[in-house]
Amino acid sequence: MSKRLLIIGAGEFADIAYEYFTVDSDYEVVGFAVEREYLTEDTKFGLPVVALDEADATFDPRDTEAHVAVTSTQLNRVRARLIGAARAKGYRLASFISPHAFVWRTAEIGENAFIFEDNTIQHGVRIGDGCVLWSGNHIGHQTRIGDHCFLSSHVVISGYCSIGASCFLGVNATFADNVTLGDDCFVGMAAVVNKSFEAKGLILNGHPAEASKVSSYRYFRIKV
Repeated sequence: MSKRLLIIGAGEFADIAYEYFTVDSDYEVVGFAVEREYLTEDTKFGLPVVALDEADATFDPRDTEAHVAVTSTQLNRVRARLIGAARAKGYRLASFISPHAFVWRTAEIGENAFIFEDNTIQHGVRIGDGCVLWSGNHIGHQTRIGDHCFLSSHVVISGYCSIGASCFLGVNATFADNVTLGDDCFVGMAAVVNKSFEAKGLILNGHPAEASKVSSYRYFRIKV
């Protein structure tokens, strides 16, 4: 019997989440919810779209789970905030883990994760709540990834790394063994991270990667 699922979000990633949950999971998507100021349509894929502040009146948290389908907007802060709002409504948060991903049995993946196809997640990996791993990443053994991170495609993280919360890792970024990365870091495409950067809010680019003079907070206009 299918489990009922409410998707929080109505943009492109919500469309993708609807497709993946519908085709490759045992969930039945029953509707969508967005913050009231972004409520511009009544239906999506023939399903109701409601304001998040009253979603529990239409979709009872006692028999419906939720998934926040939002990308890395504002360095993952929008997704993190909506996850908090869903929990406050009493929703249990569902994860999508593609059956076409390889996840070793000792790996641990948090709530509201979205793991696309062709990801390899090795022994002892721990991935926090609210993380998105787009297609084709390699997460090496014993690595830790903090809450609300977003990994673009073909990121390679070697063994025993620690990635801080709310980081964004660009396409083809590569991490050597035993690298530690602070919270809120933005790693550019094809960056080669061969040493630790434990400070928060860095932008890393290059071969090897070095920190930009502009912080991720300033770049994304985030107040901390």
